[in-house]
Amino acid sequence: MTLADYLRVSKQTLIFTGAGISTASGIPDFRGPQGVWTRRKPVYFHDFMTSEAARIEHWDYKLEARDAFRAAKPNAVHHAIVRLERAGKLCAVVTQNIDALHSLAGTSADRLVELHGTNRLVECQSCHWRGDPEPHFEDFRINRRPPLCECGGFLKTATISFGQSLNPGELERAQQAALEADLVVALGSTLSVYPAASFPLIAAERGAPYIIVNRGATDHDHHPCVTLRLEGEVGAIFPEAVAAALPE
Repeated sequence: MTLADYLRVSKQTLIFTGAGISTASGIPDFRGPQGVWTRRKPVYFHDFMTSEAARIEHWDYKLEARDAFRAAKPNAVHHAIVRLERAGKLCAVVTQNIDALHSLAGTSADRLVELHGTNRLVECQSCHWRGDPEPHFEDFRINRRPPLCECGGFLKTATISFGQSLNPGELERAQQAALEADLVVALGSTLSVYPAASFPLIAAERGAPYIIVNRGATDHDHHPCVTLRLEGEVGAIFPEAVAAALPE
């Protein structure tokens, strides 16, 4: 069977996505040779909470990437996933990405699990208020002072930093989707970051077919639960398969 065949017969597809689906939208590969993570020391959550210098480093890093995230638009992969949802075939999208492109494309909030948070919001680490990050970016750019919440707490982009616990509610939603899926498709992920990469395996180990589409090796390539491994650009492979599975 082809990817299109599996999508055609599935009624509850779990889509798992990583950074490889967003490069076509202009989001840099932060782990690549020229990526910001190779040029900057990661800011750990404990350091952010205890060090003014670390908070400045965090906001500097986010400011450097800000224009790319603001300019990014959903691409054919994001839109193909929305098409699956509208056809009544989508169980959930579980993503490692923080670019919010799934929601911008039209994936419903109740079907979207953003395991590592989103750059589109800022969050207070004390009272957990969330809001628009843009005024805080501008204030930091001008004054070089890490922003504070009205309650006095530290404001941070609503993303998961190194050493920070994932949101338990999002983990529970991802787990539930993995238990309900009748097909799991991993797109543009090296499947090397845990616990995120465990969710496709949970579905596969229940017996759901497991398909991986990625350019380059993944940590799951030789797992016995993998049903189909497709090497290449996700943007060339996945939208075409959805179109074949869901003819007009």
